[in-house]
Parts: sequence; C-alpha cells; structure tokens
Amino acid sequence: MGKALGPTGEFFWRRDEWRKHPMLTNQFRYATPGLGIAVVAFGIYVAGEIAYNKIYAPSHTSPCSH
Repeated sequence: MGKALGPTGEFFWRRDEWRKHPMLTNQFRYATPGLGIAVVAFGIYVAGEIAYNKIYAPSHTSPCSH
C-alpha cells in the first residue's frame, strides 16, 4: 500500500511549494533599498523648512510697493 497522506496539507505540500518562491513573495522592501530612510529624511526636511518659515517669516506690517 501507499504512504498515508495524513493531514490534507501534507498531500499538497509539494504542489504548493511554488507559492513560497522568492519572486512571488512580497519583495518590495528589497526592490527599493533606502526608500524608507529617504522618506524619513525628506519628512524631516519638510518639517524643518515649515518650522523655519514660521520662525523667520517676513512681517506683514511692511508696506508693499505694488
């Protein structure tokens, strides 16, 4: 007689190995190295520029010559 199948997952084990192939799993993190650090650095830059513009904003009391 043949080998007992046991749990249903054991029967499909070899047939489902392709689903775990590295090209099919979520590899976006490895496809874009440094993207996370770049996003954080850009966010810090934008926050710093907004803070700088609020601190050193030109006064609106000066008359305009337009």
